[in-house]
Amino acid sequence: MAQNAGVEITDDREHGTLAARDAGKVAGSIAYFVMEPAPGALVAVHTVVRPEHEGRGIAGALVREFYAMAAREGVPVVPLCPYAAKWAQRHPEEAPAASAELVREAERQLGSHPELL
Repeated sequence: MAQNAGVEITDDREHGTLAARDAGKVAGSIAYFVMEPAPGALVAVHTVVRPEHEGRGIAGALVREFYAMAAREGVPVVPLCPYAAKWAQRHPEEAPAASAELVREAERQLGSHPELL
């Protein structure tokens, strides 16, 4: 089983980044945006783990926290990121599926976030 002990996950909503830090340094992150109108779905666009931190379960921990964060806020998640989408398929009890209509709207709104493309 992969380990992610010692990793702290923090949300920077203003910049659309959920980051995992190991000893104070970013080990991985999810780039995301919040759909309009507020409160809108959280849309995961990219999940990245630095090569030296791979194999420790950091990406999975990030996606799990992303879904937990959305649940606490009472909003759905749209996993446009391939990793997040695969994780959600493997963990349906933690990752409710987004409707096709919501996914289409998230894809449309992604165009308003060129920094994430």
